[in-house]
Amino acid sequence: MIVIPASQRFEGKIRDLILDSTSSFRELTLYGKRIFLTDSVPENQAEMVGMEAILMENGLYSRKMKAERTTVEVGGVTVGGTGLVIAAGPCAVESEDQIMEIAESVRHLGADMLRGGAFKPRTTPYSFQGLGKEGVKLLRRASDATGLPVVSEIMDISDYPIFADDVDMLQVGSRNSQNFSMLKFLGKTAKPVLLKNGMGNTVSEWLNSAEYLLSGGNGNVVMCYRGTRGFEDGTRFTMDIGVMPVLRDKTHLPVCADPSHPAGNRAYVESMALAAVVSGVDMLEIEVHNDPAHALSDAKQQLTVEEFAVLSKNARKLRDSLQK
Repeated sequence: MIVIPASQRFEGKIRDLILDSTSSFRELTLYGKRIFLTDSVPENQAEMVGMEAILMENGLYSRKMKAERTTVEVGGVTVGGTGLVIAAGPCAVESEDQIMEIAESVRHLGADMLRGGAFKPRTTPYSFQGLGKEGVKLLRRASDATGLPVVSEIMDISDYPIFADDVDMLQVGSRNSQNFSMLKFLGKTAKPVLLKNGMGNTVSEWLNSAEYLLSGGNGNVVMCYRGTRGFEDGTRFTMDIGVMPVLRDKTHLPVCADPSHPAGNRAYVESMALAAVVSGVDMLEIEVHNDPAHALSDAKQQLTVEEFAVLSKNARKLRDSLQK
């Protein structure tokens, strides 16, 4: 049970009421609010309601918890504000020359953040697994050279010290979207998290993954939709554009779309990205490579620099027209 006092002057009284009940509880501060999380429904909840406290079984992510939309600061970039944020870069960091060239190119073409994988979750163990720790260091060098904050996927809690100083935003990928041990751990940090949906997750399951992060006290969460598995094989995954307005209705958290993975083919990425912009996303995450044909992972879906230039221009133009 979530108990949120109506104002600061009721916090002590709410705490005393919970102490008088048989419920165990813990406290946290989230978005400037003092929140009590209990292991059961307090018997004296009626008294709490009388103090205009909000009682919920679930939903720190919900608009009931926070009516105004949340913004997340990532290395000086605001996700969830008035502007469209675009994170761009390669699926995987392959070499210093590669990541430096791509970072300079996407920065010049209007990217706000640099994305890149150092640890790669691959379907087969014989595929390129990423450069690991060295890849993170290369991302940091590219960030320092361009001023672009870095978002990169973390696959294991034990790797957190590698990411802590050199990565501005941690991506929790589709395969770890319900890795509850990882989510609990990251919830205890203040590090911004880009949380992708699981390949077979419903919206409610995905939001409950976000709840693990929020219930640890980390409110710096951005939801990133990357499509789900379906029966259609014309694209790599099914991108349900309806998910984005549903998310915006159900949660105060910023919403991001990753059109590269559901497309699976660079020819479809821009159309999916623009559809996501129309649906109201705050952020796009786009895979871009300086030589996609020879990329070590996801070669078919990574845009050329020239293709990204067109997408970036059109996405911002579309966003601006929708806000008029």
